[in-house]
Amino acid sequence: MAKSKERKALKKGKAAFTLIGKAKVTDKTFNLDNSYDSGWTDNQMYLGVDCGNGNMVYGEMRGGFFPDDDNILKGFSKDEKDNEGKSKQVEIAWEDRFDEELLDTIADTSFIKVGVEKDVKGKTVYKKFLSAYDAVEYLNEHLKDGMIVNIKGDIGYSEYEDNVTVKKEITSIVLSKVEDETDFKATFTQTILLGFDSIGKKDPEKNTIALNAYVVDYVGKPKINGKKVEIKKNITYPKTFEVAINDNPEITAKMLQKFFKVKKKGSINVLTVMGNLIEGAAIVNITDDDIPDDIKELIEMGLYSEEEAKAKCAVGGNNRERRMVVLKPDITYVGQDDERKPTVAFEEAKYEDTDLYFYEQALNDAGVEVNDTDDGGSDSDEVSEEDDLLAMLDNM
Repeated sequence: MAKSKERKALKKGKAAFTLIGKAKVTDKTFNLDNSYDSGWTDNQMYLGVDCGNGNMVYGEMRGGFFPDDDNILKGFSKDEKDNEGKSKQVEIAWEDRFDEELLDTIADTSFIKVGVEKDVKGKTVYKKFLSAYDAVEYLNEHLKDGMIVNIKGDIGYSEYEDNVTVKKEITSIVLSKVEDETDFKATFTQTILLGFDSIGKKDPEKNTIALNAYVVDYVGKPKINGKKVEIKKNITYPKTFEVAINDNPEITAKMLQKFFKVKKKGSINVLTVMGNLIEGAAIVNITDDDIPDDIKELIEMGLYSEEEAKAKCAVGGNNRERRMVVLKPDITYVGQDDERKPTVAFEEAKYEDTDLYFYEQALNDAGVEVNDTDDGGSDSDEVSEEDDLLAMLDNM
């Protein structure tokens, strides 16, 4: 019997967002000192940012601890390197998280950066926190409605009952120098995996093209049926994006042909793209008491943010559009020193479709019984090399 080919390890790549706009602080923005049956206690912030033209985009920050346990925070050393030459990961005891001497040895990338106060000279006062628990507590006191902020963070993905959710985790929030609303923005940078039939149909109303791609995110120890399951792998999630059609459709057609169209069936290309986050309508105004206990458990697991859960629980509440509209490929740099040069963040035939590793597969491999479904992508042969993308844009 022929030996099966070993699956190639998936790399996550980039998954980040930036919001510039007015902070929308309400009595629902902060939720402090929440306690759960497990003993976990946390602080939560679900912040809306008015990014202009009615685009209210939400990010979140959440962190906590177990009062009766030894809690450990993880960061990276400022100076020490591991065997691969990368910053060495270090562990910080919960009670040492404000030890200035210790914090001086930790790399800046390990901290949550906050700058929403100004001193007597009008200069922004910056704070840094190892735990979101402390950052949220501080922001609850100092972040005010209407402040123009610059927010950066990481995009995370998770799956529950075949639904892929997107979480925008804030890692930096500071006052912005932007004053004109025309300069507000909500953008993302995301590494995506593209298959043979990823390019979808045109939406004439939105003037976009569907892009049926995949993203990769790390799954550690999710809680399934009340028990933690060890996965500790990068997982593939199907995610539909949209590609904005340029005023000159020929530009979009050339871009799609060059970077988005996969030439060989079974091959997977990797492309990092830049785009806009578009979210419509205000969050449904329901209280914590409206959320059933089993849904609260999903929030505790991290499968849903409080904002998402409230929207799901409201009658007709799932009416906020959440769109990720791709504008163009990202540019990255390769090489060192004098050899360093810019290039499009694109790798052709990086993987094969058999390398894709879905959440359901991971659960099966971990011994969790789930219903058999086909998450391995499409077997369609309808997309051919002779497709005229420009004609598709013009005629659909």
